[in-house]
Amino acid sequence: MTLPALQNTSVFYRRILSQFPQDISLAFAYGSGVFKQSGTTQGQMGKNMVDFVFAVDDPVTWHTMNLIENRKHYSFLKYLGPKQISNIQNEHGAGVYFNTLIPADGRLIKYGVISTDTLVDDLLHWKTLYIAGRLHKPVRILLQSDNGKLRAALVGNLKSAVTASFLMLPESFSEEDLFLQIAGLSYSGDFRMVIGEDKSKVSNIVKDNLQHFRSLYNSILQECPQVVYKPQQGKLEVDKSPEGQFTQLMALPRTLQQQITRLVDPPGKNRDVEEILLQVAQDPDCGSVVQQGMVKTVSYSTKKLLKMWRGWRRKPS
Repeated sequence: MTLPALQNTSVFYRRILSQFPQDISLAFAYGSGVFKQSGTTQGQMGKNMVDFVFAVDDPVTWHTMNLIENRKHYSFLKYLGPKQISNIQNEHGAGVYFNTLIPADGRLIKYGVISTDTLVDDLLHWKTLYIAGRLHKPVRILLQSDNGKLRAALVGNLKSAVTASFLMLPESFSEEDLFLQIAGLSYSGDFRMVIGEDKSKVSNIVKDNLQHFRSLYNSILQECPQVVYKPQQGKLEVDKSPEGQFTQLMALPRTLQQQITRLVDPPGKNRDVEEILLQVAQDPDCGSVVQQGMVKTVSYSTKKLLKMWRGWRRKPS
């Protein structure tokens, strides 16, 4: 299974892709410049910056070619060369290097470059949840190579989002409740949602894009043995028994499991992860513990990203 491209790639997106080196394993566009959000008119949407992410197998080679083709896109870091740019990409923040405020085909764009291996790691383990979190929500897939490991990781990331959300929701809930929970995962513990971002951001993302969310998650929900999914009514019922919750906890990405165990296990006790998660599964506040684990996961990576952006963010020169 691959992530669905929501429409045929338009001329605009083909033109954008044609301006970059072609050794890309995954390219997608996302955000308010791509999908209409509640409270935004089509005219406003057309003025929003369009965000892209490019996953590449060899970042040094890709940046080498891109510096030849698009040198003006880079900040002062272009003077350090492709190897140093790749080092900054890999060693700081979430493993993504962004060029922003780039004029392209009558729009402003921003694009992030991430190594395919780093992306796969984030999708499987939620190490930062930075790109994995974006892929919990509908995106416009522009290009996807025939990489089986990446394809499996993309699907696994969606399944993990469903599992984590099940644990934080009540026994019965609506499709919209589920999609709001999923869309909000990567904002848990993000201080920007408190001091800067629109507080209704998650609701705005989901409200006008319910059909896109259904397209993304329908087959996963239909095949999941732990939920009764009634798509005609838009209702779901999930297994909230200790056994069911234990199965879900054991299926969570590694980083989230680690954050949960740190919350529950007293320092120095060093119990087995399976033993700790069994205890959490039997706790009436299981959902709250998972929520706290999500907050820890996201806040850690957000702080790292803020540090990186303070140190490196510059407009192209």
